[in-house]
Amino acid sequence: MTTRALRSLSRVDFWQRLAQLNVGLMLLGLGIAVMLEADIGNGPWTVFHQGAALITGLSIGRMMQIAGLVVLGLSVVLARTRPGLGTVLNMLLVGPWVDLFRSLGAFPRATEWWWGVPQFVLGTALAGLATGLYITARLGEGPRDGFVLGLARVLHVGVRTARTGLEAFVLLSGWLMGGSVGLGTIIFALGIGPLMQFFLRRFEPGDGGRGRSRA
Repeated sequence: MTTRALRSLSRVDFWQRLAQLNVGLMLLGLGIAVMLEADIGNGPWTVFHQGAALITGLSIGRMMQIAGLVVLGLSVVLARTRPGLGTVLNMLLVGPWVDLFRSLGAFPRATEWWWGVPQFVLGTALAGLATGLYITARLGEGPRDGFVLGLARVLHVGVRTARTGLEAFVLLSGWLMGGSVGLGTIIFALGIGPLMQFFLRRFEPGDGGRGRSRA
């Protein structure tokens, strides 16, 4: 195959991965919006964003952007991570998607726990699906994911330890600011890991895709 043909295929591959990334970010915004409207608690980062939004008067989506920018800066300066295109798009786009889906009212706020639980489970499943899509697009992890990896490297601890410590910190901080902690927090903690693993395996390229370069 000629060099020109290879370059053409590479461009096609890039745009396919970029489309996959953006579908994943949109679905992540939808999943977070669905979980927020379930009104039975939230995952650690959403608790933090919700609490900060209550303190500042900004929307949750805008707080997600601001927190993502701060975390990205810390990742680069302190943890020496190298953000990719996907990292920047994650920081910029997920928050506005959350605000948009909430403003559309596609999922009304649950008024009872028996309504909120299945709605929250749906939102968690959407978040797992979205994470599998945007990570396997291989254009860069989200700013919070990159920060966890950087912390683990700098502190010489396991990724699980770094993630658990960071999420415990943001959960407590968000709760102290008024963020919602409840049954949904437990559902998210127990469910997001297995869902991410399932969808990462589902979308991971096969042998033919292992040699693709990272953007």
